[in-house]
Amino acid sequence: MNITSLTLWHLPLTSHIAYNMSDGKICDTVTSCILRLESDTGLTGWGEVCPIPHYLPAYANGVAPALTELAPVIFARDGLVLGAEGMIRAANLYLQGHEYAKSPLDLALWDLTARAAGLPLHAFLGGLQSKRLPLYHSISCLAPDEMARIAAEETGRGITQIQVKLGADRDNEADIARLRKVREAVPAGTLVYGDWNCGASRLDATRVGRAVADLDIMLEQPCATLEECAAVRDATGLAMKIDENGHDTASLIRGWQLGCMDAVALKLSKFGGLSQMRRARDLCLDLGVKMCIEDTWGSDITTGTALHLAAATPLSGIMNVCDLSGYVGPRLDPSAPTRDGGFITPSTAPGIGVNPDLDLLGAPVLELTA
Repeated sequence: MNITSLTLWHLPLTSHIAYNMSDGKICDTVTSCILRLESDTGLTGWGEVCPIPHYLPAYANGVAPALTELAPVIFARDGLVLGAEGMIRAANLYLQGHEYAKSPLDLALWDLTARAAGLPLHAFLGGLQSKRLPLYHSISCLAPDEMARIAAEETGRGITQIQVKLGADRDNEADIARLRKVREAVPAGTLVYGDWNCGASRLDATRVGRAVADLDIMLEQPCATLEECAAVRDATGLAMKIDENGHDTASLIRGWQLGCMDAVALKLSKFGGLSQMRRARDLCLDLGVKMCIEDTWGSDITTGTALHLAAATPLSGIMNVCDLSGYVGPRLDPSAPTRDGGFITPSTAPGIGVNPDLDLLGAPVLELTA
């Protein structure tokens, strides 16, 4: 089976509520890159990457040039004899770095492979371990009372894990109030964690953490480095989730060695897709680190792909997953998985199980043929 054509679209995804994070990062309308690979068998594979501005070293307009550069690898005859992982290894040799731009290619190759076999993607990633996956709900950094109201509303719908965004107004007292009010608003046993997205200083994160250390609270990626995060964990005694700093095998091992990685967010675009993230998943299982398996942002393709990897992971290693497509519009495929209370189930259709509406995508920004 050979790849015969590649098509890339840009699709603006708009958050249902403007999503405020620390250090001035905002998700309101963000460009998602939607990739289609067509093969000489008539089968199609889909991929997606949606870089958040100012979040990671990635940007939507960088995807098309990288894919153009990789055309000789993508259209190599009998390229898929190597399998999805073999083609990505070839792509990494041909073009170093640019993992985010390779991520939709990797997803589309896996989708195409699974569709060729007539099997859901999770069958290739470890087999179905759990089809009912726990969701978290992320709350934009708003006024403390409003965040508490949203938390109560979402837990009333069945959500059992709440992420509280912090630091958008650089006000420690407001962040303390956010954590306290959300914790008080939700049932006992609900996992509540405060996320600065690297935007806090070691001092500020320590002060906020100590002020809520009497509560059942976890912290997420307060500072820009693993060493600073480890210092905050030591100073506060609060469990910690690593996000931005967990992006390859070396960083995962370092976070575990420093003792600040009780949990970690594995995101497809950070690792360059499923091929590398599957290996990161296995490492975290060996280390005993709980995982959130997701992506930075996106719609149905990236959500659906992450769900397949999570479903093929022993539930003991899963902290949560995220229905990214539930936070934005438009939906690429209204029949794709959606939340059911506090849980979500991956598709059982061949491949990822997502078939985007071509009329919705509009005119392509890139078209390449073999």
